[in-house]
Amino acid sequence: MTLLLETTPSPARVVEAPIAAQARGAVKVYGSGDTEVVALDSVDVDFAAAQFTAIMGPSGSGKSTLMHCMAGLDSLDSGQVKIGDTDISGAGDRDLTLLRRDRIGFIFQSFNLVPTLSAIENITLPLDLAGTKPDQAWLDGVIDTVGLGERLTHRPSELSGGQQQRVAVARALASRPEIIFADEPTGNLDSHSGAEILEFMRHAVREHGQTIVMVTHDPVAASYSDRVVFLTDGRITDQLFDPTPDTVLDQMRELGH
Repeated sequence: MTLLLETTPSPARVVEAPIAAQARGAVKVYGSGDTEVVALDSVDVDFAAAQFTAIMGPSGSGKSTLMHCMAGLDSLDSGQVKIGDTDISGAGDRDLTLLRRDRIGFIFQSFNLVPTLSAIENITLPLDLAGTKPDQAWLDGVIDTVGLGERLTHRPSELSGGQQQRVAVARALASRPEIIFADEPTGNLDSHSGAEILEFMRHAVREHGQTIVMVTHDPVAASYSDRVVFLTDGRITDQLFDPTPDTVLDQMRELGH
């Protein structure tokens, strides 16, 4: 159990929570010389377990780079990233592959479903690749949560965009990963479908203790989270707890986003 000192526009508060993932002194630079871009500039951040965190910032702020480095999809130039107690900063390709397979879930804007597989086959695919059997009670609960019970035999082409993203959310949840990283998960959805997906994600955190870190540009999407972290020019510039669309917008205006 770790004590986090969390600062907000209101007075600081101390919250007791285990850490699901953290970065210390995270630096990522693209290019060199005149084309050099500092995507992450000595970032220190913790993501608490069983919490829904949104990462926000203008285009080029480093929010997607931070998520990719936290998830082991990209490597830092310097600094440290941990998933739980595991330092992944210097991990090799095989170790990172196993980490992503066994301990991390992903939800992408583009769904990333296998078109030849049914919904249930897409949901259990990571488990099948790992050669493990799902916890059937958990899997049934996930399917019930995302409302896919009558669509499990359908292929992605037979599902709406919202239903396809529900499959992607269920796939991320099915193996009960330590943490789920979501990259603009509602970016390709209409507002109604997007709200349903965000509600499912929030339910997974509040009712099942899942940990989710989501990159988004949308204040409404961010308002479903427990905490919003704001990035500007590769640095964390503020954070906001218990957000609403209005408080997120106000904070973005203050930061010049």
